[in-house]
Amino acid sequence: MEFQAYDIALIPLIVALVGVATKLGVGPRYQPAVALALGLIGGFVYVAPHDPKQAALAGLVMGLSAIGAYSGVKNTIEKRDP
Repeated sequence: MEFQAYDIALIPLIVALVGVATKLGVGPRYQPAVALALGLIGGFVYVAPHDPKQAALAGLVMGLSAIGAYSGVKNTIEKRDP
């Protein structure tokens, strides 16, 4: 499997779309599912529409990476009570 720069660029897009979904009322419990779904959609539509195994793997990698990136940014920005 070969990732290209354009494929990896989908991760920030997924993070942004999860943020939009949050603003539209998707609860924190469902944000990882939204990220995984968007990653899989990106994998099957954009990354490898001709190879389902590669598309699924790339979609999972992108979705899970987006979950981590979104969580990291959210935890960094979020105020903590000491």
